[in-house]
Amino acid sequence: MKLSELLAGVDVLSLHVDPALEITDISYDSRNTKPGGLFVAIRGFESDGHRFIEAAQKNGAVCVVCEEAPVGRDALGAPSTGAAPTRPEPMPYVLVENSRLTLALLSKNYFGDPAGSMTLIGVTGTSGKTTGTMLLKHMLEVCVSGKVGLVGTNQNMIQSTVLPAERTTPESYELQKLFRQMKDAGCTHVVMEVSSHSLVLDRVAGLTFDVAAFTNLSQDHLDFHRTMEDYASAKAMLFWQARRGAVNLDSAYAPLMLGAPGCEYLTYALNKNEAELLGKDPRFCAGGVRFCALYNGELQRTGLPIPGRFSVYNALTVIACGLLLGLPLRDVCASLESAEGVKGRMELVPVGADYSIVIDYAHKPDALENALKTLKEVATGRLVVLFGCGGDRDRGKRPLMGAIAAKLADFVIVTSDNPRTEEPSAIISQIVAGLKGTHTPHKVIEDREEAIRWAMDHHQAGDILLLAGKGHETYQIVGKTKRHMDEREIVAEHLKSQGTD
Repeated sequence: MKLSELLAGVDVLSLHVDPALEITDISYDSRNTKPGGLFVAIRGFESDGHRFIEAAQKNGAVCVVCEEAPVGRDALGAPSTGAAPTRPEPMPYVLVENSRLTLALLSKNYFGDPAGSMTLIGVTGTSGKTTGTMLLKHMLEVCVSGKVGLVGTNQNMIQSTVLPAERTTPESYELQKLFRQMKDAGCTHVVMEVSSHSLVLDRVAGLTFDVAAFTNLSQDHLDFHRTMEDYASAKAMLFWQARRGAVNLDSAYAPLMLGAPGCEYLTYALNKNEAELLGKDPRFCAGGVRFCALYNGELQRTGLPIPGRFSVYNALTVIACGLLLGLPLRDVCASLESAEGVKGRMELVPVGADYSIVIDYAHKPDALENALKTLKEVATGRLVVLFGCGGDRDRGKRPLMGAIAAKLADFVIVTSDNPRTEEPSAIISQIVAGLKGTHTPHKVIEDREEAIRWAMDHHQAGDILLLAGKGHETYQIVGKTKRHMDEREIVAEHLKSQGTD
């Protein structure tokens, strides 16, 4: 593809290359650069892509997109000072103001804008994105017999084919490549989780969403956004790229989401009667939820096989999106009846004993509170929670989660999550600070596998043991190393050692 074709829609500050140059590929990591490729130099949080322009050139890049003109650098990345040549000739380049934004537009052009010919639905919010997108995929497959792609935290999917997911929303190049694969496989619809990071960092730039949905907002990612207002503003960016929007009116941040010009909105709620779609008469049990959906005077009873009040909100998100797509209320509600649970979301682990184990991804204050309240409603014995907090992430939520656990659980086990480059003991001490002044008994066991085994060994009849924070994850990140750790396997192996499997 010619460089000029790739640059369609890109705001170029200056061009120092023949626009007819043929480009074979795009990369933003010099290690992945191929001969004939275009290298995009991005300023990251840990490194600056401009330092690797020469490395990309040595790997075959024929042009670079950058925010500053390339300069000669030695093998260590420092400016060249010696008389002897230490680098190839200066690289042809395109100067832009924002390399991240440009990468998104280049990638869209390179892959032929595949999302533009599919119905694109994006879900944002602190909680509910993963379950919401999975339910949306099921609803579309039932209601429109569509071939549906999914982009999410748990996994990416092209119809029934599962692909691994490294982050909630991929970098723009990988995202456009995934869209291309979906389109080529015959997908008519795509549902995707849209993280606040992806909106701020332009991973979804250049996309137009047929429907965008906002689930809720609570404290998370303040290591990145700094304030809740900034976090909310990041989420609201999605609706500026959407034709239609579904917004949870029960959220205090709903007004901010409703401000995008040109977006047709539909609001939903459990508690705000002014919402256009209402959830009425919710009923909760261990096997799920039942409620009535009221819209334009029409009432339809429906439910989900996933317990908890938050499941009603997830269902309302799906119904609102379906209505915005022009689907009948009765059809959307009927589709929810046949939906299944989502791995790592209130997932009941078989133990064949006189207590229960539930795995849930709850790693944020509101998610932990929702999970504990849900289980509290059906518990016949103690409610025991085991959790930690991720390292190199929002530190402010750690004592908050400790306080929530102490308030709602009967026994708390504080352990590690993904400590990353922080000391696990330091993270744990910040969680324990939230337990101080309460009468809820707790135990600290830094090693998560050991903590799970201890909890199982010390259970009482009728207990519900909630393993919170890891959910669908089958790994633990210690330092910068990702090692295999699946809580389901830990439980099964310990049951076997106890002779109770």
